[in-house]
Amino acid sequence: MRAAKFRQAAFVYLHVAVLYEAAAFAMYREGLIPSRFGPPAAWLIIGGLVGLAIFVALLRWHNPWLARVLWGFNVLRLPAMIRSAFFAETAAAPPAFYIMAIVVILINAWMLARAGWDL
Repeated sequence: MRAAKFRQAAFVYLHVAVLYEAAAFAMYREGLIPSRFGPPAAWLIIGGLVGLAIFVALLRWHNPWLARVLWGFNVLRLPAMIRSAFFAETAAAPPAFYIMAIVVILINAWMLARAGWDL
């Protein structure tokens, strides 16, 4: 049962990582990613590698603390998404983009919570 929860959490996280990479790539092509922290293409590659590493870690280690920490990072993203979706006068993307991100973050957090706390 525990292995199934971690497998589900890992695959949901992988799909979220793929979605984020696709969104970041689309933003990169539109010139919306600043280059003040280095070349955006390098950050796209780093982001993909980090997402893949987390997928593998969840799939193989079944460490509840990893799932809990990832859950925390997901939840910390929500205030910025909510602000951009509902309260920002100007945002980099349409409100629907941020609303969908909220849904994806909550689904990902749900799966990580199942793996991290429902042992």
